Amino acid sequence: MNGTRAWIVWGVGVFAYMVAVTQRTSFGVAGIEATERFSATASVLSVFTVVQLLVYAGLQIPVGVLVDRFGPRLLIAGGAALMLAGQLQLAAAESVGAGILGRSLVGAGDALTFISVLRLLPAWFSGRKIPVLTQYTGIVGQLGQIASAIPFAYVLHRFGWSTAFVSAASLSLLALVLTLACVRNRPAGGEAPVPLPLRQTGTSLAEAFAQPGTRLGMWTHYTVQFPGTVFVMMWGFPYLVSAEGVSSAVASGLMTFFVVVAIVCGPWMGSWVGRHPLRRSTMVLLIAGAMAAGWAAVLLYPGPAPLWLLVLLVALLAIGGPGSMIGFDFARTYNPSARLGTATGIVNIGGFIASLVSMYLIGVVLDVLNSSGFSGGNLYALDSFRIALSVQFAVMAVGVAGILRTRGQIRRRLADEGSPLPPLRAALARERQRRRGERGGPGPQ
Repeated sequence: MNGTRAWIVWGVGVFAYMVAVTQRTSFGVAGIEATERFSATASVLSVFTVVQLLVYAGLQIPVGVLVDRFGPRLLIAGGAALMLAGQLQLAAAESVGAGILGRSLVGAGDALTFISVLRLLPAWFSGRKIPVLTQYTGIVGQLGQIASAIPFAYVLHRFGWSTAFVSAASLSLLALVLTLACVRNRPAGGEAPVPLPLRQTGTSLAEAFAQPGTRLGMWTHYTVQFPGTVFVMMWGFPYLVSAEGVSSAVASGLMTFFVVVAIVCGPWMGSWVGRHPLRRSTMVLLIAGAMAAGWAAVLLYPGPAPLWLLVLLVALLAIGGPGSMIGFDFARTYNPSARLGTATGIVNIGGFIASLVSMYLIGVVLDVLNSSGFSGGNLYALDSFRIALSVQFAVMAVGVAGILRTRGQIRRRLADEGSPLPPLRAALARERQRRRGERGGPGPQ
């Protein structure tokens, strides 16, 4: 553990996840081309991604059970194979049904990947490395968004639909080969976890969900993951280009900036979580409030928002990615290793349920406004997007309520066990003392 082989295994796993993110987000930059290729309305176009995420979300709990039973290597390889098939299917698709089938296969392969990569960490690493590596898994994987926002978009606009999606499929073939060659479930001689008998799977699932810490992780992921996902996977590119009037190059730059912010924030957030595990939910609520404030500022701005405000919005949405990873830390710390995959699947389902609900409702609202004549015949008019994107506030409010409720249950349980949460002021004081100690200043008196 913690050796060179561990880093190779994790590196290949993260590459497979990065490829999965590329496949997941590739359709987002092809929204305008897909509208023309499939002669689709906004609500029909949203179905492509909604079905993809519905498949993804629906498989999270089964995948969690499977990775606990069969190990991550088989599932990561299987995910790469499914995404390879899905992108090839989409490359050849000329009808809505054929395109949705391709995105469904991509969603299924994507569903197998992330949980399985996270499951490698406790097998190959120990100690406080795990929260930080969890963050790095998420943020390095998000480099796949850059691959879809820049090189994939370039190939799409230069060489056309089929060439672009075949090129994306080739990345999954590479991930499949590397996974089979390099990834192993545990170090040689390592003790294999004893899988639960199939008849106890339902009991394990019920126990994981009954744990308030698992549900707090699920509501965390639900609340702060979906705004960024909705933006980069579906509506961000059409909104920026058609409603805000920025060029495709600027829109691609903003998508790239999204990833850069997540990469910068992720390690710091992972380190902070490792030092302040009792303040994780407070951090999540602050992130949710910042994202809501960013969208409110952009949507209420008179006329097209200035570029600096769009940059600020993208930065705030990007923080939600590392913030949502805190949900997996809740699952890890509140569940035994035998059901860790199951608990992780429950957590991961949260953000994608919120994403698919938001994506579809935004598309429906855009179509209703267009058919009523509100948008003046422009499906992606700025005023229409302002109303449609406001759906996100209601979805976020549900998540915040879930966080507050489950956090209260955990804190009451801690108090009953004689371990009440210390005041925030005391925690901040200890942090200041720690920093003074690191600088060589006077320590606690």
